[in-house]
Amino acid sequence: MQWETVIGLEVHVQLATRSKIFSGASTAFGAEPNTQACAVDLGMPGTLPVLNEQAVAMAVQFGLGVNAEIAETSVFDRKNYFYADLPKGYQTSQMYHPIVGPGELLIRLDDDVTKRVRIHHAHLEEDAGKSLHESFTDATGREMTGIDLNRAGTPLLEIVSEPDMRSAKEASAYLRAIHSIVTYLGISDGNMAEGSMRCDVNVSVRPRGQDALGTRTEIKNVNSFRFVEHAIAFEVERQIELIEDGGEVVQETRLYDPESDETRSMRTKEEANDYRYFPCPDLLPVVLDQAYIDHLRDALPELPEAKRARFEDELGLSAYDASVIAASRDMADYFEEAMRVCGDAKQAANWVQGELSAALKREHLEVTESPITARQLGELIGRVQDDTISGKAAKQVFQALWDGQGESADEIIEAKGLKQVTDTGAIDAMIDDVIAQSPKQVAQYVEAEPDKRGKMIGYFVGQVMKASRGTANPQQVNQRLKEKLDALV
Repeated sequence: MQWETVIGLEVHVQLATRSKIFSGASTAFGAEPNTQACAVDLGMPGTLPVLNEQAVAMAVQFGLGVNAEIAETSVFDRKNYFYADLPKGYQTSQMYHPIVGPGELLIRLDDDVTKRVRIHHAHLEEDAGKSLHESFTDATGREMTGIDLNRAGTPLLEIVSEPDMRSAKEASAYLRAIHSIVTYLGISDGNMAEGSMRCDVNVSVRPRGQDALGTRTEIKNVNSFRFVEHAIAFEVERQIELIEDGGEVVQETRLYDPESDETRSMRTKEEANDYRYFPCPDLLPVVLDQAYIDHLRDALPELPEAKRARFEDELGLSAYDASVIAASRDMADYFEEAMRVCGDAKQAANWVQGELSAALKREHLEVTESPITARQLGELIGRVQDDTISGKAAKQVFQALWDGQGESADEIIEAKGLKQVTDTGAIDAMIDDVIAQSPKQVAQYVEAEPDKRGKMIGYFVGQVMKASRGTANPQQVNQRLKEKLDALV
């Protein structure tokens, strides 16, 4: 039987507000455990929540960024459940009247294939605390679980897709597109390692051609693009094998274990009525007027898809180059600054995706941490374009800039003597010397068939470049060598 995979994602994005969604406590990452949870976050008697206006604005900005409907009235509800890292016994969320309604997101796959994924809605809610399972023992050495409530009350935007994805690859592309949107908007840093963005993955399988959905499982809190693909791949295979062996898929919540590369059962899947949702009595409905929504719309930056199209249509980049560079706002900004300095979009794209990206990957750095500024890279590219240095020498200058050996390309070129020799007289003198010292090779060139001489000239070019310590202009060397050798035929 041929099977079809059906995938929907619930993406949880921590919003980049300085304080929490209902209190003034800090949201800064990395503080000592339980030093940033105030009485409001813990739901202590006598405390009342006050909604963070910036969190509302960020939610609306996301909705506008994915062409979604924005609710003029949205309502907060209490989602009731007990867990150790939720001391209030409920989570304040939006069940029935979310702030962002239906929207859509364009994802890009291989060979510039695109697909639109529908977004069902996005709602605001507060994050829970965090359970810490490692390195906690009591006096007898028995393992224990620690609770850090610093994260409790951090504003979250939960983005719920329709079950429109059909492969792990599509799910990863969708998650990357969400990451691009939220980081372009500046509403989240999208740092998955720190929990700023994570997702629950809903997976089911059904016979190909069947309209009815299969029984789904939910894989909780997956926090990397790679883990999303691996978790889906394992779960799809598990479900198909289970059904084909005569079993039934149970609706449940599962966890993905990266070390064993498998999912395992966590608990049976709850239904909405298990949480006993009801409107939060401490918070009024959120009412937005059109003028407020329009103000936020006017302030939106150029978003990834628009930037990609501009890079293709106005700058002449290939679809691949434009997509890769536009995926990250920081990378796109770096590229555009380098391009403004050197004046050549294609060369800037080549260097950004080539030498720069390789160095960043090697050192595990983000582009914002690059030792080489965009201006420095643009100036370096310019020195290749005006024939001050060769492409080979440019790589030496790049490494020297990376290592902090100079403030500019010009400074390093001068210090290392890398300036390209373009003086025809000097080049001719080196060529004449090489020809004089290579009688055997010259004779072979003269006696060779015309169509074979092109490859043979490489020997002479190499000798001239060696004599010039790599500073002779390669194009001039090739041209003058050919002229001089052909004159001997």
